Amino acid sequence: MSISVPLHGKVALVTGSTSGLGLAIARMLATNGADVALNGFAAQSKIDDITRSIFEGTRRRAKHFAHDLSDIAEASGLVAAVTAELGKVDILVNNAGAQHLAAIDEFSDEQWQRLLAINLTAAFATTRAVWPQMKERGWGRIVNTASTLAFTAETRKSAYVATKHGILGLTREVALEGAQLGITCNAVCPAWVLTPLVAKQVEAKAAELQYSFEEAARNYFLTDMPTRRFVETDEIAAGVLYLCSEAAKSITGIALPIDGGSLVV
Repeated sequence: MSISVPLHGKVALVTGSTSGLGLAIARMLATNGADVALNGFAAQSKIDDITRSIFEGTRRRAKHFAHDLSDIAEASGLVAAVTAELGKVDILVNNAGAQHLAAIDEFSDEQWQRLLAINLTAAFATTRAVWPQMKERGWGRIVNTASTLAFTAETRKSAYVATKHGILGLTREVALEGAQLGITCNAVCPAWVLTPLVAKQVEAKAAELQYSFEEAARNYFLTDMPTRRFVETDEIAAGVLYLCSEAAKSITGIALPIDGGSLVV
């Protein structure tokens, strides 16, 4: 996908970036000149392959940080670790996310707290940690990955829906605090994107209904998307890239749907 935004001299931290959407965002930012800090879980061999391929493809620094964002102390310390290694954080993309499916009366305390920690509290912690340096430089870009479920709801996803609504609230409040400081804060709201997280849901539904993967996707997941296709990760990454640009300096506090028209239906 061809879109160009000059980010040379910037450092971007992207959480949840060892696969799927987060990795696509990290690659897009590096391709446009930013050094990137990756965060997420994966085998060391995979992490080495990712950082090597980003460097070889873009000649930008790519470093991995293994902080566990389900722990607020580790989430809070992530920005300091990246700053110590790469010098600063100009762009923060809070993309880490988790999912759990259960009826409300079967949803465990453990899973509720896990999703709250990863999907919402971690974004608060990293934003709080990066704020002083962005404020001092008079420039910063914060982009939070929300969802179309930040506007709507879906059964068996109480914690996910609640945290994505919460991310929009956090985004809007932070945008107000940064409005006169040169710091913008926005959210992107994808519909179904075929990430590893979503693929597991499609596979589970296919097994439940005895459908093929393609049948489950089209007949269950994509029925409310007028385009009838999954959104591509690079489409989301391109939206994030634009929000990190100088051209978007007056865009703050928005929730940008990238959803194949699903919120229109």
